[in-house]
Amino acid sequence: MITPFNDTLFRSMPIVGILRFFPRDQVEHLVPAVVEGGLVNLEVTLNSPGAADLIRLTRDLLGPRGNVGAGTVTSMQGLDLALEAGASFIVTPVVLPEVIRACVDRGVPVMPGAMTPTEIFTAWNLGASLVKVFPADQLGPGHLRAVKAPFPEIRLMPTGGVTVETLPAFRDAGADAFGVGSPLFDPRQVAAGNWDWFRQRASRFCESFGSPKS
Repeated sequence: MITPFNDTLFRSMPIVGILRFFPRDQVEHLVPAVVEGGLVNLEVTLNSPGAADLIRLTRDLLGPRGNVGAGTVTSMQGLDLALEAGASFIVTPVVLPEVIRACVDRGVPVMPGAMTPTEIFTAWNLGASLVKVFPADQLGPGHLRAVKAPFPEIRLMPTGGVTVETLPAFRDAGADAFGVGSPLFDPRQVAAGNWDWFRQRASRFCESFGSPKS
């Protein structure tokens, strides 16, 4: 049975915190901390050791308060593994037609990674729920604004280098969601076990999303 995706909850705070390479004992601290800070969407990358177990753990920690997705999905085998573990949405690093179509057929939101206008349009045309624009720090908000001009209907999620400081500029350029990894899950703070830092950091991201438009 596929875990239901709460789209209303996703849109209420469309920041996706990306958990990559963190072991179970750290995830047990990180997830409650960022949820207390206001996040409701988390992604566990499949290239993390024990990813299926981490997806289940994150799903259990979140419960009905949020959505748990699987990232770095690159094959049908990975898709099946993620869905069996309880992922409610799928994120891919590139445009993978077979995976996108399978998600559409199964009613699972899918967010493929793309960079060029052609890739972005292709992903959307295949049935993407959102298109992950990556790497956002290399492309900048101007890239999103330019893509949105001819394709205002395409929902975009910049990922890679989205920080508390840059998020408002991406939002004002037309971003519909935001993928955030190391700017939120700072490895140095994890190593120090400074769990309250993550609650505060998540809160700052949420405040940044809600800040007045420039």
